[in-house]
Amino acid sequence: MPLLKTVLIMNMNMMNKRKDSEQPLAIKEWGWKYHHAGFPVRETFPGERHIPELKIFVGGFEESPFGIEWMRFEEGSDIPEIIKNIPHLAFEVDSIEYEIQKRNLKIITEPNSPSEGVKVAMVEHNGAPIELIEFRKEGN
Repeated sequence: MPLLKTVLIMNMNMMNKRKDSEQPLAIKEWGWKYHHAGFPVRETFPGERHIPELKIFVGGFEESPFGIEWMRFEEGSDIPEIIKNIPHLAFEVDSIEYEIQKRNLKIITEPNSPSEGVKVAMVEHNGAPIELIEFRKEGN
């Protein structure tokens, strides 16, 4: 490859990189809002709550000032292995379907409603699970 072309490509790649002081693109430009970080664990933890239909125990979210959620999975849980083994970040979005289509995101779990007024989906980016959360707004 000619030297000039190599230098131009390297400069273009450097221009697209996020600076230390910048927010991630999902927050800065897409308008996503950080909601929580979920951490899979193997041991019981104080205050865990059982969700029998998913064969999962969760907790910590309600008390954590940082949005930390602990997740422990029962044997035989149908939750995908990537979610059982790798921590995830969760972001609130206005429309899960729009974001999945617009950003061409790889779906791990289809959009579903785990509770009234809440819709979630898990997607994957570079081997990491990302949870999208949509809350029904008043009047909708």
